[in-house]
Amino acid sequence: MNSHPWYNQGLRFQCAACGDCCTGAPGYVWINKAEIKAMSALLGIGTEDFQKRYVRLIGKRKSLVELAGGDCIFFDNQRRRCQVYEARPRQCRTWPFWPSNISSPQSWQEIADRCPGCNLGPIISLEEIETRVQAINV
Repeated sequence: MNSHPWYNQGLRFQCAACGDCCTGAPGYVWINKAEIKAMSALLGIGTEDFQKRYVRLIGKRKSLVELAGGDCIFFDNQRRRCQVYEARPRQCRTWPFWPSNISSPQSWQEIADRCPGCNLGPIISLEEIETRVQAINV
């Protein structure tokens, strides 16, 4: 039996900066204390102010606020860019290498059909993919 994942030769991905993963259907961008601290520092505001303006409580977890329609609060639609890209949450940094997206070649293809950065650019190694998967599974 083969112990290697189907993507053991790596997968191609390069962000196309289309903003599709930041906009559209409502959802959650889960964040933790360290990410709140990093984003608030980048914006030059205190963490308490940041949380009042940009964070919502979902049960016991915290998520970024969304605009009407589901767009991320930090997505600049005119520039098509994240306003906190350098400090973006782990959920955003690890895209598209989430367990659900790489569970099978079919899952990857479904994501690639919606994300123009999939199957483009440099090969992301198996080791890097696994690092990103571990980061999102925290």
